[in-house]
Amino acid sequence: MNFEFTEEQLMIQQTARDFAQNEIAPTAIERDIKAEFPTEIVKKLGELGFMGMMVSPDYDGAGFDTVSYVLAMIEISKVDAAVGVIMSVNNSLVTFGLEKWGSEYIKETYLKPLARGEKLGAFALSEPEAGSDATQQKTLAEKDGKYWVLNGIKNWTTNGRTADYYIVMAQTDPSKRHHGITAFMVEKGTPGFTQGQKEDKLGIRSSDTTSLMFDNCRVPEENVIWEVGKGFNFAMNTLNGGRYGIASQAVGIAEGAYEAALNYAKVRKAFGTEIANHQVIQFKLADMAMNLEAAKLLTLQAASLKDAGKPYIKEASMAKLFASEVAVKNALEAVQIHGGYGYVREYQVERYLRDAKITEIYEGTSEVQRIIIGRQILKD
Repeated sequence: MNFEFTEEQLMIQQTARDFAQNEIAPTAIERDIKAEFPTEIVKKLGELGFMGMMVSPDYDGAGFDTVSYVLAMIEISKVDAAVGVIMSVNNSLVTFGLEKWGSEYIKETYLKPLARGEKLGAFALSEPEAGSDATQQKTLAEKDGKYWVLNGIKNWTTNGRTADYYIVMAQTDPSKRHHGITAFMVEKGTPGFTQGQKEDKLGIRSSDTTSLMFDNCRVPEENVIWEVGKGFNFAMNTLNGGRYGIASQAVGIAEGAYEAALNYAKVRKAFGTEIANHQVIQFKLADMAMNLEAAKLLTLQAASLKDAGKPYIKEASMAKLFASEVAVKNALEAVQIHGGYGYVREYQVERYLRDAKITEIYEGTSEVQRIIIGRQILKD
């Protein structure tokens, strides 16, 4: 597998790196403290084409490949994983699925403004009783003429308060269980649709996570995505595509933590020399560097397979699982190498640690990833 990047891929990587350092980094700590959504940053990401990176230019997207998306996600998440997840959801969970399975009406009406970055999307699957077991949807949708009437609650929705368009899974035929789930596009402001308060989270605090409530919310029948009863298939296929996005986010966190630890170890002195000269610190840095490279290669492999039109479900789950665990390990070691300074906001690494943990949970927990990988291995 060739990992020599093209000139375009390197240009995208550099553009993302420059934007992250110049536009995102200066306000990252303040936004984390205030749990403040990065409205202007997201707008600028849209202007750069980073909110619809893999969408075809036919639908106003940038038309980049998956490897380019991974490279950009790593650079953004290395500075602020909260901005990274906002970008990831719009690219991986929203525009990806709409382009692949949406009707022409859905693509013209919703995909195009999402791909241009003029509108922001959200993906609503989880419920109070339906997390990892997504088959247990309690949100109901009943047909009423040319409308579907939604009633229920969704949990843990990234971009929950700030999104304009929401992909919502609902049960349209409970007797069919997961074969009776349907995906709908719901617009903010639709009567009967409200958003809850922002969750007060451990990490990725600059992104907003909320519950969504549906009380006799009427959605036009043309807002069904794919087909009635295909919602579970839509959600699972979309999540398969989303996992290299979270893997990229995790790699970014792991790389940011590693670079911070390496730089600190080169200047911090103890026992008459820089701590980087002590073997115990070198061993930590060696493990961090090794695991980071392995996580990055797994993620690029999944992206390359997708770009080649080859199966990538197993590889995407491997990348997401391994990279998320590396993000937590690297962040923990970065705090340890910083000592007491690692425990305060100024040195950034405590935020890396708080941000890293969620990558082991959302878009499929580590336990779920192992189930997926095991099933794929047995199919091979």
